[in-house]
Amino acid sequence: MAFRICLVTPHAWSVPHDTNEHVAGVADALRARGHTVVVLAPSSRSADLLAGRRALQTGVLDDVVAVSRAVPVSPRSAVGIPIGVRASVATALGHGRFDVVHGFDPGVPGLSYVALLEAETTTLATFIDPERLGFPPRRTHRDRLLARIDTLLATSDEVAARAGDRFPGAYTVIPAGVDLDLFAPTRKAKRIVLEMSAGGRSVVRAALRALRGLDDWEAIVLRTGRLAARPSIPLRLRDRVHVRTGLTGDARAHVLRSASLVVPSPDGLRRLRDEAAAAGCAVVDPPDLASQPELAAAALLRFAEDEKARDKDAAARHASVSGSGFGDVAERLDGLYVSAQGRRRTTRRQETEPLADREWIVVDLHMHTNHSHDCAIDPAELVEHAEAENLGAIAVTDHNVFSGALEAVELARGRDLIVIPGEEVKTDRDGEVIGLFLHEEIPRGMTFTDTVAAIREQDGVVYVPHPFDRMHSIPSPATLHHHLPEIDVLEVYNARLLFDAYNDEAVRFARKYGLLAGAGSDAHVLQGVGTGALRMRRFDGPEEFLVSLRTASVLRRPKSLAYLQSLKWVAQMKERVAGG
Repeated sequence: MAFRICLVTPHAWSVPHDTNEHVAGVADALRARGHTVVVLAPSSRSADLLAGRRALQTGVLDDVVAVSRAVPVSPRSAVGIPIGVRASVATALGHGRFDVVHGFDPGVPGLSYVALLEAETTTLATFIDPERLGFPPRRTHRDRLLARIDTLLATSDEVAARAGDRFPGAYTVIPAGVDLDLFAPTRKAKRIVLEMSAGGRSVVRAALRALRGLDDWEAIVLRTGRLAARPSIPLRLRDRVHVRTGLTGDARAHVLRSASLVVPSPDGLRRLRDEAAAAGCAVVDPPDLASQPELAAAALLRFAEDEKARDKDAAARHASVSGSGFGDVAERLDGLYVSAQGRRRTTRRQETEPLADREWIVVDLHMHTNHSHDCAIDPAELVEHAEAENLGAIAVTDHNVFSGALEAVELARGRDLIVIPGEEVKTDRDGEVIGLFLHEEIPRGMTFTDTVAAIREQDGVVYVPHPFDRMHSIPSPATLHHHLPEIDVLEVYNARLLFDAYNDEAVRFARKYGLLAGAGSDAHVLQGVGTGALRMRRFDGPEEFLVSLRTASVLRRPKSLAYLQSLKWVAQMKERVAGG
């Protein structure tokens, strides 16, 4: 299956970067597998930005499209993302019509974060840089991002653990990837590569002291960072020590392929170890090297003097990356893309509407009676009022009790009004779940999983109310994604929510995953009944109800929330006074 894939990086494509090397390698490997791949990236080159602007204007996206300059990524500043960047990303995604949007390092303010929020298709996020996890600073914004991501990835167990602290979820670990052909080993010389970085100077100095006793060996000090300082080389070693800059894979491959030993810096380029292994080098990387740099000298001398030990280490490391090439990474991603796509429900267009002969009715799927602790509506008044408002059906969904629903069902017998018996059940830590078409009460305080199972045991309908109302307890993004197959209906409009953005987010989520849309007033006073509803065909029982929902439309009939809330408070106060 060939996909249209959009890979998005927040790091300037015009500047060498570890994440961008991963993206470039993955893009080429995915194209080799028959996929169409477009990379969205920022750039600091005027020519790249001009070409990117033309691509957005014409809608012809190919290879790498520079859509903006890079957003500053200082971990100490809460940098906002310019609205122009958001608009450019949205335009690119609209033109591209991608099957998959895959963002890298979304914890950096920039294109990946925006693309994952804007995408309405399958989304994946890969965390590569464990030092760049500070954005967005607010947990509510991180939860909103997580709700948009289908699959979380990391390039190592360490990165997954650190990313999981700020972006909780189940991570799949994939290799960082290495170009096995580019780094294929050649004939080895007695050459040591010492990586130079800000935190690795003491290691380089220790290794150079060891080199004094290795008369037939030479060393290359390799600068893998743009700001790496030039080391001080002892006078007696200057004919055997050379300084090279390896900001790109090509430059590093030229140095590593003929080297025998590599001493990576503790805070250096993360992919250098894999590249050294692919090049058939032994790697000097003892534990606690950062705090004890002399360990590098000891290990270096041992490997230099023991060719068998050196060859054994090199062979073991080369074997360890044999399945970590970019082709292998692309193969794994291919499977993850297919799996993530499978989570979206596809509704086949029906030639005929099964309930076309039924009348259209207005249905409010979420309301309460005085059997709820926070409501004073008498069930008899509710039934009378619902009929007076020309509602064709209502769902009575009291908080953690079922008696109000049963009473309303009995009161509606012989009327045209359909009353769906339900219950809004509080879970232990993941908000609430409504069960519709229930027969008996479900206890509160169970896990989300057990609550859903209890609804299923009664052949009820699983209805998730106000899933993104962050003013209250709601399911975590991981819980929603895990239970997608079991959610029958997602409430996309709740008339009592303080912010419309919460409803809009639910609309987006339901549309993305093909979930049936529900709507309700969440009324706690009679005046609120019917302020959120659906127009749908009349139904009989849960099966026809779900069929009817496929052609339903949401009706927004908002009243002043402050007015309705004040009526609720007045009703509660009267009840307390009467009870006192």
